[in-house]
Amino acid sequence: MVSSFNNQIPQALTEESQEVVKDFDKLDTDAKLAWFYLVYTEMGESITRAAPNAAEPELAPTLVQDYLKLSDDEQLQIMRDIVDKENTEYSRTYGALKDNNQLLVWYIWAEEMGKSVVGMPNDYTPSDNVKSLLSKIQNLEFEGQMSVFRTIVNQMGYSNVKPIETQAQTGKTSSL
Repeated sequence: MVSSFNNQIPQALTEESQEVVKDFDKLDTDAKLAWFYLVYTEMGESITRAAPNAAEPELAPTLVQDYLKLSDDEQLQIMRDIVDKENTEYSRTYGALKDNNQLLVWYIWAEEMGKSVVGMPNDYTPSDNVKSLLSKIQNLEFEGQMSVFRTIVNQMGYSNVKPIETQAQTGKTSSL
């Protein structure tokens, strides 16, 4: 598997998209999952659909084929663990993927929600914060939406891979 790049560097570059990411980070775990569900139900309408062909689904069989066979409770716990960056098998697998593949995992899960993936409870009512955040992502252009999605998905999952220190940090030149 390929490890994610340095997720300390935000991909959400505009102030507006960085604000969306900051607001997302303030949500609790289940509100984040609800927001993702609502975002994906809006895709193709007011939210631009990510291009699944930019990813490599064969790199995520545990998070796709294996995951779809689990119970609703197990699936929900795995989603929570990934959002919370817990050190679990599924969260480590997710954390080792590049952002396009992480986006693909959420896309596949969203496409299967209510079928082979646990769906949203029928009596769920989104909080004002979730509604506000949904409105903000809808108002962004395609590039802004994608930078927000990439930043958010890349912050999730567990990885103990640390970025390589730069020459400025170490004071040493690389030797090749």
